[in-house]
Amino acid sequence: MAQLWGGRFTKSTDQMVYDFNASINFDKKLFEQDVRGSRAHVRMLAAVGVITEEERDEILKGLDRIESDVNDGTLKITSEYEDVHSFVEANLIDRIGDAGKKLHTGRSRNDQVALDMKLYTRDQVVSTAKALEHLLTTIVGIMEENIDTIMPGFTHLQKAQPITVAHHMGAYFEMFKRDIVRLSNIKASMWSCPLGSGALAGTTYPLDRYMTADLLEFEGPTFNSMDGVSDRDYLIEFLSALSIIQMHLSRFSEEVIIWNSNEYRYVEIDDAYSTGSSIMPQKKNPDIAELVRGKTGRVYGALMSLLTTMKGIPLAYNKDMQEDKELSFDAMKTVQDSIVLFDGMLSTIKFNKENMAKSARNGFTNATDAADYLVNHGVPFRDAHGIIGQVVLYCIDKGIAIDDMSLSELKAISPVFEEDIYDAISMETCVNTRLTVGAPGHDAMEEEISACKEFLSSVPDMFEK
Repeated sequence: MAQLWGGRFTKSTDQMVYDFNASINFDKKLFEQDVRGSRAHVRMLAAVGVITEEERDEILKGLDRIESDVNDGTLKITSEYEDVHSFVEANLIDRIGDAGKKLHTGRSRNDQVALDMKLYTRDQVVSTAKALEHLLTTIVGIMEENIDTIMPGFTHLQKAQPITVAHHMGAYFEMFKRDIVRLSNIKASMWSCPLGSGALAGTTYPLDRYMTADLLEFEGPTFNSMDGVSDRDYLIEFLSALSIIQMHLSRFSEEVIIWNSNEYRYVEIDDAYSTGSSIMPQKKNPDIAELVRGKTGRVYGALMSLLTTMKGIPLAYNKDMQEDKELSFDAMKTVQDSIVLFDGMLSTIKFNKENMAKSARNGFTNATDAADYLVNHGVPFRDAHGIIGQVVLYCIDKGIAIDDMSLSELKAISPVFEEDIYDAISMETCVNTRLTVGAPGHDAMEEEISACKEFLSSVPDMFEK
């Protein structure tokens, strides 16, 4: 058992207690952040005269060698150590002797782990945003290619009005766009560095916390040492953002699953993102979409777990807070993988344009436009609504679309109808006369696509600081 404490203890920790208490099996993910924080800390210690420049250089070289050996597999992070902090410090002492014992001067594992988790989360925020940026680029490409691809829009899973694939994809662009803005705000809120808070009450050493913060690319130090070691708000915010991202992915996945079904046949998912059945040779299953949808619950679970953990914790640090890692790490990886795999699936999907257009035409999606036609010819809207209701009932009885009715059949229901009704209710007219901001008309969609591209060009700047 490699522990960095025990001077006041007279016997060894029970093995089961040690195993239950140890975090090395999951907090080893924080190795890179722990070394990064240690480098900044020793540079600051030397700058304020707590350690010598020679000791600083010796420690830095020792950290470099440990990092190199871990990265090339020469040195393994094993359960021999209680946590990643113990691993780094114990190996440093083994390699450079007494100078290594000065690494921990002026800090506690409490502010150390607070820093490591904050650095790791900040890195993951940026990584998640980059994955979303790539997904948005894929979506914009589909929008450009399908600006005139007509399909039915739905409410209550009932065909409602004709739209385009570009318009439908644009809705998801807006969802993921909000997700990126949300991530940007979370990163901006993580401006303060907890290192130097000590266990909870700071330290008597003359630490330059502003220097440490600057070295680690924070704007400044946390202003209360008790909050510095016990704050996990940023992680809760990130898990909340991840839950919303996964919810958006799940909604999108649900539609892909429906569109891929035999009844709809709007899309065909590429073989690389599908699986078959062990017993039914005809099956081609949308497993990636189903798994993305299914994994949403585990991401929600991580958020609820941390909220539940934090709700009853008095100031300052408590061991309960060790529970901020395992499920959070899992949620971060789950969402990252979901974005990347969904992006790959979406980029290779083939749209069955003929089926989509046929579905729009046969679903009375132009009924509202037929009512608008009557209104434009002097019929009050409420009366027009009733007339088109009769038209739809007639079509259902005959098994035809509104477009298939003869002019005499239409006039039998309302004498207001004239030959120009057919142009007024064509799918193309129904879509392209809708030109208000955010509507599916061709010109409106061109403006929307331009705005989407402008947003994408701004994303890198959103995460610069």
